[in-house]
Amino acid sequence: MTSRIPRDSRLRLVRPRPLAAAPQAMNQRRPRRPAPRPPEGTPARSELAGMARSGLADAARVARWADSALGPGRGSATADGKATLSDATAAHAARELGLPVAKVRADWDTARLAGLVEVHGGTARPGWRLRAWNRDDSAVLRGWVALFDAWSLAHPEPAGHEPGAVAEVVSAMPQVLSFLQLSAGPVPVAQLLDLLEQRVTELRTERCEVPYGPRLEPGTPGAEPDPAPATDTALAPLLDWALHALAAVGALTCGDGQATLTPLGSWAVWVKLEQICVAAQSPAGNIEQSAEGMLRGCGRLRPNAARAEYRAWLAARPVGSAVAELLGAARGEDALLRGLAFEALRVVGAPAEPDVRGVLDEPTLRPYALLWLAEHDGADPEDAHEVLTRPEATWLWVDTAAAVADHGEAPLLVRHLESAVQATVPALLDEVRAVGHPRTVQVLVALAAAHPDPALAKAVRRAAFQVHTGGS
Repeated sequence: MTSRIPRDSRLRLVRPRPLAAAPQAMNQRRPRRPAPRPPEGTPARSELAGMARSGLADAARVARWADSALGPGRGSATADGKATLSDATAAHAARELGLPVAKVRADWDTARLAGLVEVHGGTARPGWRLRAWNRDDSAVLRGWVALFDAWSLAHPEPAGHEPGAVAEVVSAMPQVLSFLQLSAGPVPVAQLLDLLEQRVTELRTERCEVPYGPRLEPGTPGAEPDPAPATDTALAPLLDWALHALAAVGALTCGDGQATLTPLGSWAVWVKLEQICVAAQSPAGNIEQSAEGMLRGCGRLRPNAARAEYRAWLAARPVGSAVAELLGAARGEDALLRGLAFEALRVVGAPAEPDVRGVLDEPTLRPYALLWLAEHDGADPEDAHEVLTRPEATWLWVDTAAAVADHGEAPLLVRHLESAVQATVPALLDEVRAVGHPRTVQVLVALAAAHPDPALAKAVRRAAFQVHTGGS
């Protein structure tokens, strides 16, 4: 049986939209609906965050060590431009932390996937989640969910398996996890294997192209055979790998022929099933907040309401110090604040121009500053993106995607593909890898987890793995 919908197997994007429009999507809210309640028995959010902190304690320890030992001018984190630790740095960390080198490397990879550490060239710096680790439960849980999404990168499959079969299993695991979550208890692995077999067979069926014109019945000479069903013998070792990889990141437990989601794993799967919106933050009191606090308070407001908050906050401060504080917030690790800071600077207008021009040499801020200056000079916001070079536009696409992944919903991340300047997904992935944004792996993993097209998700996941390993 094949799909009745003709399918073009090429990976393509819809017509690109201006990048300047992408950040606005995060400020658009759908009509309010009652917030879904987690299943009965789900631990409190603070308790879940405690579990996540415990599970990521070793990764946070290595990230803090990197913060103190690998800052600018203090040491090199990587070699040959790759994200993996250099041998000398790994040995240095092992000595100082009293850990085996293999353990240091594993914790380093976990820290990167969870967004606790970011690599810029040969140096490392802490991610914004590490800065908020002890005070912000949401940052901790988002870090753990990022690792949960990247379970197949954190624990790659054993050698000897067909890459296509591995990709099919990774694509099918969300349905397996959903079944585990709905079961709310131990499930025999044999039952999960049967479900996996069915889902992989469906994926193979969905990939089949339907020829135009009449189709011959099966068995008729010249008719194309139906896709072969997945076999237990091929999938059993891959299911075993997937379950143990998910267990290693703390999503489930497996033993005695059964698998059970942990409280963290059950909560994460429920969150993804319900596609919970981040609760809107109240704007009350923003006028007394720092620039970062004010921007966070405005992060889920509609554009007009956010601009009113910016005006009120700016009116209570000297322009010079307000602009400097906004640019300071833009230099932080949170990409959402970077975009919002420049939205607030648009409200400032001409008085901010000298300071904005002064950050053009800062790679992190340059694309935002160029767009701001183009609009300030009279360019149509829809056309302002034309002042960016291709690498600058691609870097901004990744930075905006990081903001959506951290603070938005999965459908927003999927729609963000429309704002890319590249004509095809393969071209986008090649250029995304080339610009070297520190959040590239997390963005690609989140996009692969969110996208409904199995073929596109597979391509994005492969690119994430190549960036993670430094391969090509």
